[in-house]
Amino acid sequence: MRFIYTFLLLIAAPFLLFGLYRAKDGKPKVGKRWVEHFGHTPPLNGEKPIWVHAVSVGEVIAAKPVIQALQKCYPNEAIVVTTTTATGAEIASKIEGIEHRYMPIDFSFAVKGFIKCVDPKIMLIMETELWPNTLTTVKKAGIPIVVMNARLSEKSKRGYQRIKALFRILSDSINHILCQFDDDARRFVELGVSKDNVSVSGSVKFDLPDFDINSPAVTELKSQLAQRHVWIAASTHPGEDEILLHAHKLVLESQPETLMILVPRHPERFSDVATLVESHGFSLARRSLGQAVSRDIQVYLGDTMGEMMNLFAASDATFMAGSLIGDKVGGHNLLEPASLSKPLVTGPSYFNFQVIAEQLIDVGACTVKESPVEIAAQIVSLLNNDEQREKAGKAALSVMEKNRGAVSKTLDTIAPWID
Repeated sequence: MRFIYTFLLLIAAPFLLFGLYRAKDGKPKVGKRWVEHFGHTPPLNGEKPIWVHAVSVGEVIAAKPVIQALQKCYPNEAIVVTTTTATGAEIASKIEGIEHRYMPIDFSFAVKGFIKCVDPKIMLIMETELWPNTLTTVKKAGIPIVVMNARLSEKSKRGYQRIKALFRILSDSINHILCQFDDDARRFVELGVSKDNVSVSGSVKFDLPDFDINSPAVTELKSQLAQRHVWIAASTHPGEDEILLHAHKLVLESQPETLMILVPRHPERFSDVATLVESHGFSLARRSLGQAVSRDIQVYLGDTMGEMMNLFAASDATFMAGSLIGDKVGGHNLLEPASLSKPLVTGPSYFNFQVIAEQLIDVGACTVKESPVEIAAQIVSLLNNDEQREKAGKAALSVMEKNRGAVSKTLDTIAPWID
């Protein structure tokens, strides 16, 4: 089975690498570091590091509390963080005290090259980024593997059931799977993973580091916005921008001075979305260009990296995208704005954050809206009603506080392998 998989990967690799290396406006470049994807990894400063793999931006952000906790508990241990994408690398490079390398692609020779150079003591995989050749090679090298913050939707479980032989290769290589919720753990066990190798930690995304809402960056941004009502459409995908811009047009009919902050999920779309905004007749300012947000600006494009929390902090209400395009994405992380006591709106497709979303919905912190008319009506209602907005924001924060503790449970589980 693994031979067939490797043969198919060999055929697909040129296309996958083309997508990874293709130059686009706003997208960071891998540059000369492309050789790292093939196992040619520069030596690290430390020895026997803790290896944390986080494929791209979202996983790096989620892994940050764990990385910082590891640094506090094991100050003498080196930590190497691998990402597959250049955007993930850019975010990882901002974490103090770690070294970044690109993850070798899933060929045994590439993974062996990485292991020979880095010689990690443990591999910690963020969420469910599982590759057969990587896991098999790491296991053969005697390196324990722990999957953190794992999630497994019903849809993904059905997919793995169709390739059960391949999933067996994956699961047999993993020492332990730390799941976000009970339903995730149950699905892994139903696929044949031993109950002894599965536990529930909760989601580490609840354990966000403290954020300073009075930082100079937030204060300066708020001063630019001149006390206007502001809503943010965060992490949008193709097909969603049009829906949300239509919603903003309806918001402006009710509240002409409202500002929309629009943040595309992927940096390579920044320029295209800027063109789209202007083609819909909106006045636009781009954050990357340092353009002033005067009172006549209707849409502010958040086309920078690593500033999402600043943008959330400066907004009155949040629409979390990735949730309006059927089953393609399954939503994005609602917890960052929730940690700042922001009321939330999402589309109906949030299956990747099912439990989190349902908790927020149940306490009135989040509402589900789909059409531009519904989205606009909810945004206007929140902006017009300070009491409603404050109540929803407090409910969102209460969900965060109730669920904290996953990082501590994660460190307790992996401690025997590190010690």
